[in-house]
Amino acid sequence: MPVELLDQPTTTSRPVYLVAHNQQAASGLDQSVLNWMEANDFTGAAGSSLMVPGANGAIVAAVLGTGERKVGLAAGSLAKLLPEGDWHLASEPGDADQAALGLVLGGYAFTRYGKKVGRALRLSVPGADTAKARRIADGVFLARDLVNTPTNDMGPNELEKAVRDLASVHGAAVTVITGDDLLAKNFPMIHAVGRASADAPRLIDMTWGPESAPKVTLVGKGVCFDTGGLDIKPPSGMLLMKKDMGGAANVLGLASMIMAARLNVRLRVLIPAVENSISANAFRPGDILTSRKGTTVEIGNTDAEGRLVLADALALADDEKPDLLIDMATLTGAARVALGPDLPPFYTDDDALAGQIAAASVAVEDPLWRMPLWSPYDAKLNSKIADINNVTTDGFAGSITAALFLRRFVEQTTAWAHFDIMAWNPEPRAHGPFGGEAQGIRALERIISSRYA
Repeated sequence: MPVELLDQPTTTSRPVYLVAHNQQAASGLDQSVLNWMEANDFTGAAGSSLMVPGANGAIVAAVLGTGERKVGLAAGSLAKLLPEGDWHLASEPGDADQAALGLVLGGYAFTRYGKKVGRALRLSVPGADTAKARRIADGVFLARDLVNTPTNDMGPNELEKAVRDLASVHGAAVTVITGDDLLAKNFPMIHAVGRASADAPRLIDMTWGPESAPKVTLVGKGVCFDTGGLDIKPPSGMLLMKKDMGGAANVLGLASMIMAARLNVRLRVLIPAVENSISANAFRPGDILTSRKGTTVEIGNTDAEGRLVLADALALADDEKPDLLIDMATLTGAARVALGPDLPPFYTDDDALAGQIAAASVAVEDPLWRMPLWSPYDAKLNSKIADINNVTTDGFAGSITAALFLRRFVEQTTAWAHFDIMAWNPEPRAHGPFGGEAQGIRALERIISSRYA
């Protein structure tokens, strides 16, 4: 990890001064530093920074502009700007835990294929819970690494290995149903979507914690690559399809946080892991599949495969009536059209849960926005020959109708929420570079930690 958090400053540690916008004179800094800020037109704008040289020209301090708000995750910009060595924030940054987390997240680099590791920095943040920041960062980094890895190294088999590796760290149990056994165990839609791939489809089931504890179940879409199937995507539409297992990556990142914190839950993680490929036995437009629940589904489009594999997994999860059921998926482009890449929508009928998600989202700077499960749109999924179609015909409200499709497979669990995430940063941010991203799981960690500490 390029950024290491220290509990206390070292004897060689250099200070980072925090300056609010247009509050240079009130900062209490030495006049020489104030003069240097004035010479460089430094106003304390949010995220701005300035290196401060000493008499011999060496950097002896840094200044970070906080703007009108607390530092928060914007502290991540320091990971890319500070020279290597030991540093400390010279004053408590308001939300110390967020600042510490931002510093660590900002130092992330995906190095598996030769990219150089970023600056080696050691920083201390007064008042921060460094252990908490580390375990949350570990979960975020796991999600990022999994999404960034291309499908030739992250197919269903490798995704299963990633689950087993995580389970071995925390003493969790893993069972897997693979290939034609999916038919024998009544997971027909997972099988149908993944059967055309040389890498067999599977349902990965990880459990952790005492059976008597409150049940928290996470379901993640694990489509390791999506060609679109016989309704094939254009080449431009496939360029980022390695990230179509971003839902699985994110629930594994959240599971890592939960297990590392030793929360009092009986955790279950379900990942239908498939590759939506094309071959002679690929499922077709117009096919009718019978789901695990017994609902018959007409295939209006083979490129709407994620909701099919999630439906079988959600039906299994719902059988247990968990206290909390979360599913995460890179499900629709419509969600990005509606809210853009940085603001994933979530759906739930549980108003209390929705309020908690919204509040946690703001508190930990993990943007989320509630969208409606608008029941009148259910009719858009009608089929003339089956119980339901997997797509609508008019193209409207794509993210909402996908959520409504999933809701049909959650009948017994009251606290259910669906997250339609992108799992990708199209532009670098202070706390995250271009590439795979964890979305929503820091907010969910806050909720689950407060409920089941």
